[in-house]
Amino acid sequence: MITKEKAKLPLLLKQLNLPTMSTLWEDISRQADLEGWGSAKCLEVMCEHEISGRTNRRMSRYFKESCLPLGKTLANFDFSVTPLNKTLVNTLASGEGWIKQGQNILIFGPSGVGKTHLAAAIGAQLLENNIRVLFVRTTELIQKLQVSKQALTLASALDKLDKYDCIILDDFGYAHKDQMETNVLFELISERYERKSLIITCNQLFGEWDHIFQDKAMAIAAIDRLVHDARILQINKESYRTNSLLTKAIKNSAVSKGEPTMTTE
Repeated sequence: MITKEKAKLPLLLKQLNLPTMSTLWEDISRQADLEGWGSAKCLEVMCEHEISGRTNRRMSRYFKESCLPLGKTLANFDFSVTPLNKTLVNTLASGEGWIKQGQNILIFGPSGVGKTHLAAAIGAQLLENNIRVLFVRTTELIQKLQVSKQALTLASALDKLDKYDCIILDDFGYAHKDQMETNVLFELISERYERKSLIITCNQLFGEWDHIFQDKAMAIAAIDRLVHDARILQINKESYRTNSLLTKAIKNSAVSKGEPTMTTE
């Protein structure tokens, strides 16, 4: 028999915006009756479930809005062929220290060495630590900010990006930018300077940034802001993709000649 109190409880839980407790209260109440819990213990367990449910929903929302590529984790990043300190990378991925201070990570290396994978993997771990992240191609974000500037809403657009503790700008030097694009990129860097963090992947070292910032003074100012207290990771190795294609070509050639193929460990 449903008592008046039990009929009213789901309505109260819904009104208080406690969806997990609203779903589980009957099961928890039955368990409390069977195990002889007091009212305080019963309430404690329900609150723990509600907090856990909120955390899971928040993490799901954060991951969806982060736009992080799927499958890019530190667990499947091959440190054995990459000249990087695994302990250092794992420490950075925790977000400890540098995120609160609005510091940056700059990842340099030629195309195909795993810069995007590494940046996305760090971002995924930051999310696990309840740090809000946005992953975006640099040219894509610049285009959106340029549209906002033309509509006189750039300040508002930058404010919306402020909710992200860390923005990952992938392929920072991939496309050449005109003066208008350069200006909004510099405004983004300046707006976040010493407040919010950036992770940048780039295949060009600073000496080649005249292709990114046409104004030399602006290039120097941007580099100064990005490098200040930044962690710089440089991957100097042959491309994963090049190695993969070369290995495949060698195997195909050997097969066509009827020769035994070699395997790499």
